[in-house]
Amino acid sequence: MRRILCITYQLLQGYDFLWLYQHKNCKLQLGGNDQWGNITTGTELIRRTLGFENEAFALTCPLITKADGKKFGKTESGNIWLDPKRTTPYKFYQFWLNVSDEDAEKYIKIFTSLEKDVIDGLIEEHKKDPGLRVLQKRLAQEVTVLVHSQEALDAAIEASNILFGKATKDALVKLDEQTFLDVFDGVPQEHVTRADLEAGIPVVDFMAVNTHVFPSKNEARKMVQGNGVSVNKDKVTLDKMMTPDDLIDGKYILVQKGKKNYYLVVVD
Repeated sequence: MRRILCITYQLLQGYDFLWLYQHKNCKLQLGGNDQWGNITTGTELIRRTLGFENEAFALTCPLITKADGKKFGKTESGNIWLDPKRTTPYKFYQFWLNVSDEDAEKYIKIFTSLEKDVIDGLIEEHKKDPGLRVLQKRLAQEVTVLVHSQEALDAAIEASNILFGKATKDALVKLDEQTFLDVFDGVPQEHVTRADLEAGIPVVDFMAVNTHVFPSKNEARKMVQGNGVSVNKDKVTLDKMMTPDDLIDGKYILVQKGKKNYYLVVVD
């Protein structure tokens, strides 16, 4: 069955080229080198159907692949879109920032307009201390500005700092909802009811009874007293009451326990 589908696809793509040739004066099809057979089926169909004096051409280039050998394409999982509605600028920026060293060296030559000597210098600098991720950072900056804008890059970096660096509540509330969810993708989630929140919940109960941020009220109390708990990036004290005023986008509360442990509380 798979072989039949492959043959059918090749014929359909060949007919597509014929139609474009006849109706849109299309004489050249471009694609990755995995499409060579499909495209040349079209050139052959054009000549056999319309006469060998009709010229049509195929142009292919090597596939852009990732370090694992998989192609860089929309049908592969884990890839990105240029449309910010499909992939937010933050997630777009993070994609390039997190590629492997091998991919970063390859992609910066393909996807940016940097001069060769600049790229060579970045590669050498990166090799001296790969942990600084010089290549990935420059790649992410260049491509994000190219596809979106400098403002989008600045916003993506600011959003990154919310999770990985110092940030304020002002930075948090400026995020649109999708970027907010992208930033905290994978963070453990807890749920509370709107009715309970409207009645007001003492912060210790909120952390250990209404949610499971802490396993006990005693542990929650000790950490709050030790200045180790933040709500929406603001440190809280024992007299804090959790209310709807703490909601971000009308339905989220971000709790931070210590330096690195985040919890996203969703109001149902």
